[in-house]
Amino acid sequence: MNARTLCDLAAPLTALVALEARFSHLPAPCVNVTTIYPDRLELSFHYDDFAAFEVWCEALGMSPADVEHRVQGNGTTAVRIVHGHFAGADTWLVGYAAIPALEPVAAGSGAVS
Repeated sequence: MNARTLCDLAAPLTALVALEARFSHLPAPCVNVTTIYPDRLELSFHYDDFAAFEVWCEALGMSPADVEHRVQGNGTTAVRIVHGHFAGADTWLVGYAAIPALEPVAAGSGAVS
């Protein structure tokens, strides 16, 4: 692989500046820009729920129908992923939220007819 320069990351960095200028009032995401995918800007949200993820989806005009739903961490973490384009960058939103543990039901406490 050829060595990349900061210039190669112009698309996601420009998009990040545009996001800050336009959506500075929205919840702050974790930001990832990498030379592995030089046109990609990834915004991830590690909150108790998906509210921040959903606000960003709406702000960027990403369709709820395009959101992928996954589970990881042996069923302890829900993940939502969607991607589109913003300001010339392949923009990915990734949300993480804990899945509440189910409370055990005591034996004999089932429904009675």
